[in-house]
Amino acid sequence: MEQDCDRGADCGMSAESLKTLLSHSIERETDLLRDYTIAAERIHDDDELKDRLRNFAEGNAKRSKQLTDELKKLK
Repeated sequence: MEQDCDRGADCGMSAESLKTLLSHSIERETDLLRDYTIAAERIHDDDELKDRLRNFAEGNAKRSKQLTDELKKLK
């Protein structure tokens, strides 16, 4: 039977599960950062798109840093 977290069931997340989640999220954000950066470098005829991709990469870098900071707090 599935737990109903809204009705008082214990639906907490273990510290180890949270660490795993954060680690996987950091990997995904880093992969996206790399993909957007590479794509931006390969675009030569659309400066607006190039800027948007760089902005996406910057957002991923910020999220990666925030996730890393949260992971450090758990260790």
